[in-house]
Amino acid sequence: MLLEIKIPTPGESITEVEIGRWLIEDGSMVEKDQEVAEIESDKATLTLIAEDSGEITFKVAEGDTVEVGSIACVIDTSKQVAISEEKETTKPTEPEVIEESKENPHVKVTGVAQQMMEEHDLSIDDILNGLKRIGKKEVETVLQQPSTPEPKTPTQETLSSREEKREKMTMLRKKLSQRLVAVKNETAMLTTFNEIDMSNVMALRKNYQNRFIEQHGFKLGFMSFFTKAVAIALKAHPKVNSMIDGDEIVSPNYADVGIAVQTPKGLMVPIVRNAESKSIAQIEREIKELAEKARNKKISVEELTGGTFTITNGGVFGSLLSTPIINPPQSGILGMHNIVERPIAVNGQVEIRPMMYIALSYDHRIIDGKDSVGFLVKVKELTENPEQLLYGGNPIEQLLDI
Repeated sequence: MLLEIKIPTPGESITEVEIGRWLIEDGSMVEKDQEVAEIESDKATLTLIAEDSGEITFKVAEGDTVEVGSIACVIDTSKQVAISEEKETTKPTEPEVIEESKENPHVKVTGVAQQMMEEHDLSIDDILNGLKRIGKKEVETVLQQPSTPEPKTPTQETLSSREEKREKMTMLRKKLSQRLVAVKNETAMLTTFNEIDMSNVMALRKNYQNRFIEQHGFKLGFMSFFTKAVAIALKAHPKVNSMIDGDEIVSPNYADVGIAVQTPKGLMVPIVRNAESKSIAQIEREIKELAEKARNKKISVEELTGGTFTITNGGVFGSLLSTPIINPPQSGILGMHNIVERPIAVNGQVEIRPMMYIALSYDHRIIDGKDSVGFLVKVKELTENPEQLLYGGNPIEQLLDI
């Protein structure tokens, strides 16, 4: 029986995909639920799964652009019985161990041969002396042995190589390129900067890290603090959470924060929805799960669609300062950077503190300077006083009415 494996629907707006690469050979045997191919869309990289066991035959080649619902491959399920029988009858054989002789380190002796020599009280020299002549069999045996190539010293030719590598752009990379150019051409993008003293949030994270791991099973990072701070700051400055739709400005009452994740296939931005109503632990767990899905090509298009604001962290790669590019149709993006110890003035004294530059790129068509600067100052205030994040951004004194 031939089972047709069709291209699944990555999302409602996607009508065609590209076969990124086949993960197995054409005509090989596959098992049920085995990943057989990577599918590239303009939003994500997904995997094609074998629905049953059998022999696979490709119907499209790597790099082909195919419509959603078309046949990617067929599986001959009648071959799966042969696969299972072969597994049952085939027994793994232990490789024969070959060791160097202590008497003559240039001669290798198998375990069986060593045992026979010991039983008959023979040495390596006795065996070598007993060989009367070298024949075709002995020569072929030496030729079949794997040889260790001598290390090559780099020549002037290899040091000054002018070779080039070319590879086709994926649909995801093409779409990303188009969107980045469109942002430059279609928005009035500006960037404003500030800096954050990370001392308090680092101390809080250090003090509660072990208890957090015991309670939740994963580490507490900085991204959850910034995501929560952004969600609260967006509520205080709703224009930063807005977007243009035709002649209207849409301002959601919720914060769906996108977290930029670098994957082998390019940049992806999974969404933490309703971040304003989630705890730091919930946000940290969701960020971790979404990032793993994105890197393992398990993320759905729905988890990448939408978002009212984006955070990108160039600090993990060592970036000190940058101007992040807006993710349309959003109007703002926060850039985090590397934490560096620097001398700063604290109460009239010079102290060494762990400092981070932050940047807000925003669309000046709908976000004024007051809102952009006020938003960034609010994020700075909340991060430097992380206990406020636990109380919705309000000072403890205000909640206690003192």
